[in-house]
Amino acid sequence: MSVNSEFDLIIVGAGPSGSTAALYAKKHGLKTLLLDKQKFPRDKICGDALSGKSVGILRDLELLDEVQKLPGAFIQSVTFSSPNHEIFNIDLKQTSLKNVPKGFVIRREIFDDFMFSKAKQVADTTIENFTVVDILTENGTVTGVKGKNHINDEIEEFKGKIVLGADGYNSIVARTMGLYEHDPKHWVVALRCYYKDVKGLTDQIELHYVDEVVPGYFWIFPLEENYANVGIGMLHQYIKQNKVDLKTALDKAINSPFFKERFADSTVVEKPTGWNLPVGSKKRKNYGNGFMLLGDAAGLIDPFTGEGIGNAMYSARIAVETAKEAIANNDVNETSLAHYFNRLWNDIGNEMKVSHKLQKIGKYRFLLNFVIKKAARNKIVSDIIAGMLANEIPRKQLANPLFYLKLLFN
Repeated sequence: MSVNSEFDLIIVGAGPSGSTAALYAKKHGLKTLLLDKQKFPRDKICGDALSGKSVGILRDLELLDEVQKLPGAFIQSVTFSSPNHEIFNIDLKQTSLKNVPKGFVIRREIFDDFMFSKAKQVADTTIENFTVVDILTENGTVTGVKGKNHINDEIEEFKGKIVLGADGYNSIVARTMGLYEHDPKHWVVALRCYYKDVKGLTDQIELHYVDEVVPGYFWIFPLEENYANVGIGMLHQYIKQNKVDLKTALDKAINSPFFKERFADSTVVEKPTGWNLPVGSKKRKNYGNGFMLLGDAAGLIDPFTGEGIGNAMYSARIAVETAKEAIANNDVNETSLAHYFNRLWNDIGNEMKVSHKLQKIGKYRFLLNFVIKKAARNKIVSDIIAGMLANEIPRKQLANPLFYLKLLFN
């Protein structure tokens, strides 16, 4: 077993949050080790959607121009439909940032490899095919990681001042530090399947709350060359209670009268594959002595849309800023790193509350029909929902109960 020199940051996981963290670490002059258990490029089961928040981080990292050239789709609108097939469309081009794509759908195999290639250029050391098996601690404080390097089959240890767990919903960092929790009330299970030649694909993402999947949602997202990311997501609590088979529900949605014609000439290119989504309807502790959790490892996925990349990248920026301050002050205990938790939830907390309220509406067929019908026919309600998605409604307004009365009764 070899023991390696100390780093400022050890980042476990090189997906969007981990690679983003490495890029910000370079900006802050931190010596960084980036680890991932797989070899890039690799697929990651996901809806593949990149929100406006992702675009903001990419712009800040001066990567947006390059990302716009990757194979995928620009997203300029969002479409919702209700169980009775009322349709509500939000034109994201009407928001304040003109001439900038409001989002993308890019396969994770492509996007993650792009982000990793950028991170690899700036991280001091990068190791792929490295499986972390344990977290090193001294006197209750995380001091590094231990794992197997599958390239040379050696067990190696690395020392670091702070460890960032960017290793997904099944995070070894979260598990080892006692912060992993699978709560069915705050955990979505989803299936993804790629299709070719689905009819009616445009520059919009589609979220359908139809009878075949309620209380879940059915999505159709465009990709490059007339491919589409098609899937279904549902709260684990309801899957357990009602013994739902997601593959059956997905098949019923695709073959329902409302969608059957769109899929009539399509070709399925893979078997439906599932993954887990710990959603941000619950505040989970995401820090401790010498470590912080990012992205899915911290349970930061949007409860309503299921999109997690934007919050993952955003959490990386705040975590690295917090790490820089903690290391400068020679204080990496949990009191110091709690600033990460507080800053993050101060910024995204009200968004999560709104999404959780909308997720709850999704449990009830009559409420879905009511809200989407009003949104489709009432400009005030339409503008409110568009403002929420575009982050153009002030956070204080989102936290005001009168806001929701206005939403329901206008």
